[in-house]
Amino acid sequence: MEHFKTAIIGGGPGGYETAIRLNQLGISTVCFEKERLGGVCLNKGCIPTKALVKVADLYHEMRTADEYGLENFTSEINYEKIYNRKNQVVEKLVSGIEFLFKKRQIPNYKKAVTKVSTTSSTEAGRYQLYSNDELCCTADHVIIATGSAPKQLPFLPFDGKRVLSSDHILAMSELPKSLTIVGGGVIGCEFACIYKQLGVDVNIVEFLPEIVPFEDEEISKRLAMALKKMGIKVLTQIGVESGSLTDEGVELRLSSGKSIVSEKILVSVGRKPVFDIETSGFELKNNSSFIEVNEFCQTSESGIFAIGDVTGKLMLAHTASKQGLLVADFINSKINNQKMHLHAIEYHNIPSCVFTNPEVASCGLTEKQAKEKLAEIKVGRFPYAANGKALSSGATYGFVKTIVNAETDEIVGMHIIGYLATELIAQASILISSRAKVTDVANIIFAHPTISECVMESVEDTHKMAIHTI
Repeated sequence: MEHFKTAIIGGGPGGYETAIRLNQLGISTVCFEKERLGGVCLNKGCIPTKALVKVADLYHEMRTADEYGLENFTSEINYEKIYNRKNQVVEKLVSGIEFLFKKRQIPNYKKAVTKVSTTSSTEAGRYQLYSNDELCCTADHVIIATGSAPKQLPFLPFDGKRVLSSDHILAMSELPKSLTIVGGGVIGCEFACIYKQLGVDVNIVEFLPEIVPFEDEEISKRLAMALKKMGIKVLTQIGVESGSLTDEGVELRLSSGKSIVSEKILVSVGRKPVFDIETSGFELKNNSSFIEVNEFCQTSESGIFAIGDVTGKLMLAHTASKQGLLVADFINSKINNQKMHLHAIEYHNIPSCVFTNPEVASCGLTEKQAKEKLAEIKVGRFPYAANGKALSSGATYGFVKTIVNAETDEIVGMHIIGYLATELIAQASILISSRAKVTDVANIIFAHPTISECVMESVEDTHKMAIHTI
């Protein structure tokens, strides 16, 4: 029976990166992944979605090329090629990770762990991992990285044909004529932009007052304006009361008293944790089915850790990855009696990205959160329309918003809507996590002409010192 210092259940961004880091630290590790390495993110989420985003944005640019003096551009959509390219991108990345595992000699058991039990002898390993009735290995530490799955409507379950989850829609090899998206969060809005730009008639139905409700309210409103301008019908503060399959597709009856009929619907109302593993000899504390963890992702059972979506902290791939690296550092410090290099994660300072058109990205406190938490704040804004690179690129929609603690002059939040927002947010992450002040930014030279100058001027605007705005 093989014994490992650490066993990881789940090979998504959290699981596979943690396995590699533990291997780098010389700690014997096995990873259990019943499907393919990369998890939802690489196989059914972030990566295939971004491949479609690129195509949708490119097609949109081609259709508006006459604005740049490039006239008579015509192009037909070959969705089969788009679909195949998306799959090729996924295959290249996933096979790359599998190659890393092979070269580093990290065992990857293609099995589902169904039971974890404690052992009577610490010499034999603290935990036993089973797949059905088969004892697979023993381990001193276990990391649960089992992820999450899409929630479904109780009255209209997924069928994979007309009622779709985000997994199903990425496996769709043909464009529908119409699509209604139930849920205006990040996933719903991204797919809305993709398919609208590819010529699909798209509706969004959102129960809350704003789409992307966890973003800064001002940003949410501006994104809604952009989607409506694109031709997406955005219905907020409206619930879906029932639904049924029809000859035309799916009919949804709304709380407004009206109905919508679409060829297909995408249900994007959140995700639920996946953890159906039996435990023997211990119990894990949970909160609303999410596994409770401490600041080092340690569960109520000291030798077992949980990372990623299953913890319910922030359902983002980079959250899972950072949690995993923190756990690897923690385990290494215990095994080798070394000082930890990483500190506990500040979840409110984790950057968030929404790959809509225009893009949305944020880091730190929203204006509402800052007002509730701090005695006094300052807010600075800078519009893309006043930036030379944005104007040259024909990308003038949007702005950068910076929030500062008025007492300390520290930057506590930054929110961006516009061209390259998801790239610019790395600057915000660095500034906020390093506790930078407005005066610190004044000593940084930003290259010209770049979109990043919007970041600089929004920070300067908190002191009303931005050059290119009134």
